[in-house]
Order: sequence, then structure tokens, then C-alpha cells
Amino acid sequence: MSRNKFDTDEQVEEKLRVSVVLRIFHWIKEYKFQMILSCFIMLVASAISLISPLLIKMAIDDVITPKDDNKKLFFTNLFHIDVTLFAIKPAFIELGIISLFLLIGTIVVLILSKIKLKIMTKVSQEIIVNIRKDVFTKLQSLPFSYFDSRPHGKILVRVVNYVNSLSDLLSNGIIQLISDLFNIVVILCFMFAIDTKLTLVCMAVLPFLFITLFALKKKQHEAWQQVSYKQANLNAYLSESLNGMKVTQSFSRQKKNQSLFNDLCDKLKTTWITAVNINNIIWPVIDNLSTIGVSLVYLAGISWLGQAITVGTLVAFSGYIWRFWNPIKNIGNFYNSMVTTGAYMERIFELLDEKEEISDKEGAKELPPIRGHVAFDNINFSYEKGNPVLKNVNFVIEPGMTVAIVGPTGAGKTTIVNLLSRFYNPDDGKILIDGIDIQDLKIKSIRKQVGVMLQDSFLFTGSIMDNIRYGNLNASDEDCINAAKTVQAHEFIENFPDGYNNLLSSNGDGLSQGQKQLISFARVLLSDPRILILDEATSSVDTQTEKALQKGLNLLLKARTSFIIAHRLSTIRNADIIFYVDHGEIKERGNHNQLMDLKQEYYTMISKANITKNN
Repeated sequence: MSRNKFDTDEQVEEKLRVSVVLRIFHWIKEYKFQMILSCFIMLVASAISLISPLLIKMAIDDVITPKDDNKKLFFTNLFHIDVTLFAIKPAFIELGIISLFLLIGTIVVLILSKIKLKIMTKVSQEIIVNIRKDVFTKLQSLPFSYFDSRPHGKILVRVVNYVNSLSDLLSNGIIQLISDLFNIVVILCFMFAIDTKLTLVCMAVLPFLFITLFALKKKQHEAWQQVSYKQANLNAYLSESLNGMKVTQSFSRQKKNQSLFNDLCDKLKTTWITAVNINNIIWPVIDNLSTIGVSLVYLAGISWLGQAITVGTLVAFSGYIWRFWNPIKNIGNFYNSMVTTGAYMERIFELLDEKEEISDKEGAKELPPIRGHVAFDNINFSYEKGNPVLKNVNFVIEPGMTVAIVGPTGAGKTTIVNLLSRFYNPDDGKILIDGIDIQDLKIKSIRKQVGVMLQDSFLFTGSIMDNIRYGNLNASDEDCINAAKTVQAHEFIENFPDGYNNLLSSNGDGLSQGQKQLISFARVLLSDPRILILDEATSSVDTQTEKALQKGLNLLLKARTSFIIAHRLSTIRNADIIFYVDHGEIKERGNHNQLMDLKQEYYTMISKANITKNN
């Protein structure tokens, strides 16, 4: 039912708009004090650095090439320095003071920049962690259908790669943008104060920059969207290949898989180069425009030199021109970063906005301690519209009964118990536990009393004890060991060098499938559910172990309502009622003897199983 493969581009539905970009402030506002402090530090540093051209202008016009030799020197006069006390010319004293201020200004700017960088690095990483936590929290609340519909690698890339892409934008981009905008405004004020005509000459090339940015905006965004698609595809295939490496090597498919991987890498490389080439149009345009602007100022300044413009004015103005274009270059880089990161932000926010199909409705209540009465009232369900999986399923199970569900593969057996656990919602009908519609109950309260052992026995990285305790964190070591003994797992666990503290790798690699199932079985039993669901719980257990397991299982089933999906006769024959399910409907129901007497589908299934066993 997966609608998305590793080689299929997952089209984003959340398009990049200003509102999407502004959503990042949801996480930023928590650190507004640090952001304001960093912004203030950068503004102070910028203001100090902008005084340098004025000091150089004073040095040239008032000290090196003064028009009036009798004019008082600014700093010498300001600090009331008695120049007669020194054996050097007053001009050198003035130059010394100006040089000292330039040096002090440079040192202060470096110190302030370092402080800002330290603050923002910490803040950006904390924001990244918070975003990643929110994404993971969202993932844990999404229904099975979300994970069924796309490769897991495409989900993983959003949590890791796409969130990481925001780091530079948060640590430098936003504060630097504010600082650059401030610099541009202040520099323009200085430039207009120095010479209005030269300022207008400098700004004459800006319209060409805006036209270029506007023309490239759509192409840039689409190019980086393609990069995000290809990154997700590559990540999905890599994740799938690693999970299936044993199968790959078993069928000697390395060459074919290498070809698929190379093809995905080539597509990513091509889209990346295309996106970067579009990005690289911007900074040469800014460089060329800045060079043209400076050249025009020099030409105009030299033409007007001696009339209304002094050498010091031209030198000071030149300093401000470069300072004027530097923040514009930074804003251009920020724009590139914004467009690049925007393609990733779309994916992050699309995930965060994903509808939680399985969620508590308003006013949902806790499920009180239950007896275990279960009723399905005219249940219909489909994973995809137009393709029904369950049709008009009705039954009532009394507390303490054991129900076996059998039938061919794909008949809908697992779907029935998945609906009971509210992993999915039915299309029509009601499911009741002790007479209460489960749609009116909080999901967590249902799952605390409904224990499920799925067909796929998944074990987590950690010790065996940790895996058994997974469903009941308050359980003692003794409780865990007793659960393992009940399911006949104790003996093989004790044979490990570290026993219950033996560490398992991802998904219990190194254990047999039967051992994984027994540990998973112990995990479910430890949670002590009032309703127990076993989906092929003993399918990978050998016959000898199953016989021993059956003893503990029979004791366990007496105390609770149980649903067992199985094919082995030894597992199902003692059930109080057996449902034979086919094509989404319960075709036959009754105990083992009753169904055998009917000599219909159930009888045929058991007869075939016995023939196979005898053979």
C-alpha cells in the first residue's frame, strides 16, 4: 500500500511563503533575551567599525593635507594636550591619537564579535535540539498509515539532515541580517552627510541587483526543492539497503544495487550542481555591481576633486562604499541561504502539520480498569479508499475468553486486532470495550490495558533486561525474570555471558527469530494487560519450546481476554471461539470441534496442515 518509493520524488505540499519562514520564530522567541543581546552587541560593533573612515578623513584633511595650517587639531584640542611638552610636531601627536583609536576600535570589534558568536552558537544548537525534539514527538503521535506510505529513510532525512540545515541560518544568518541592515542605513547616513551626489552615484546600480534577485527567485527555490527530493530518495534507498543487506548478499544482488545507488547519487549530483550554479549567479552580480559602483564614484570624485570634494572626503567615501557593499553581499548570501534552507523548512513544517488521524477527541476520558468485554459492531475498514479490507465485521467476546483468528494471508486478521488497539480508526461502525466506544477513550489508557505482540518482533539496542522492561518501566528485575521464565526464555538468556545484562545490537541481531519472539513475548506479559493480543507470537518458535511455552501461556490466558492469530493447531484448538476470516469477512465461527464438524474452509485448512505435518 506504499504510495512512495525510494526513487519517487515526494512532492511537498507546504509551499514556501513568508508565513512559513516566520514559523521559525516559534522556537526563537524562547531565546529572545540572548537574541536581543547578540543584536545589541553586533550593532555596537558595527557602529564602532563605521567610525574608522571618518577618522581616516580627519587624518588626511586636517593633518596630512590641511587647507588651513592654523586650524586646531580635533583630538589635541579635545583632550587639551599641551603640544609644547613634546619634542615632536603636533600633527604627529594627532596622528598617534587617531591611530590609537583605530587600533582600540579594531580590538573592541573583534572581542564583541567573538562574544556574539559564542552566544549565538549555543542558542542555535539549543533551537536545533528543540526543533528535533518537536519533530520526534510529532512522529511518535502519527498513525501507522503515515509510516506505511513512505520509505523510512525519507522520514529520517527530515529529522537529521533537514533540521541540521537550519543551524547556520540560526547561528549567524538572522543576527547578521539585522546587523547588515543597520549598517546599510548608518552607512548611507554617513555617505549622504559626506557627499550627496557621490552617494546617489553609488546607489545607481542597485536596481540591477533587485531585478536579478527577482528573476532568479523562482528558479532558485525550484532547484533546491529538487535537491531535497533527491537527498530524500538517496537516504531512503540507503536505509532500505542497510536493513536488507543480508537479503542482498544472499541473492548476490550487489552489482544491481550498486547500479541503483550510483544512479541516485548521479541524480543528486546533477540537481546539486544546477542549484549551486543558480546560487553562484548572485555573488558575481553583486561583486560586479559593487565594482561598477565604486568605479563610478572614483570617476565622479576625480572629476569633482578640488571643487567641492577633498582628498580626505574621497578616501573616506571609498571606505564607506566598500562597507556599503559588504552588507549587501552578506544579505545576498543570506538570501541564498534562505532559499536553500526554505526547501528544507517546507519538509519540516509539512511533517509537523501532518494530520494526526489517530488522536484523542475533545473530552476523551480515561479507560477505567476493565473486565475485558469486547464488541465489534458492523466494522468496515480500508487502508485505501475503494479497497475494503474488513466488511461488516460483528462479534461479541465475553471477559476471559480466548479468541483465535485464522485464515489465509491478507484476509484481514491482523487488521482486526490493530483496530482494537486503535492503531487505525474504522471507516464505519463501533468497537466497544466493556460497553464503551473506544473513540471516546484516551488512546494511552486503551493501550495500557491492551497488550500487543506484533508479528514482527522488534528489539531495541540495549540489554535484554531493558527490552523486557520496555512496556513496564516500574517492573523489578525479579518481575522481568519471572516473565521470561513463563515464556520459556529464561534458559537461553542465562546462557549468555552477561545473562539478562547481555547487550543487544539493533533489532537483536545475533539472536534467532524464535529467541526474539520469546523476549518480545515476555515484554508483553510484563505489562500485565487485561486484553492480550498475540499476532503469530509463536510462529518462529520450535515445536519443543512451543510445548513448554504452552503451559505458561494457558495459565496466562485464563485471567484475561485474549486474541490469538496463529496457524498452528496446537495454538488455536483450545480457544473458546475461532474466527475463520477470508476476504475481510468472518466466514465461520465456533470452537475447534464445531468448525471441524462443518467441514468447510476451517476444516480444509486444518486437514491440509495435518497432511503437511505427516509428510
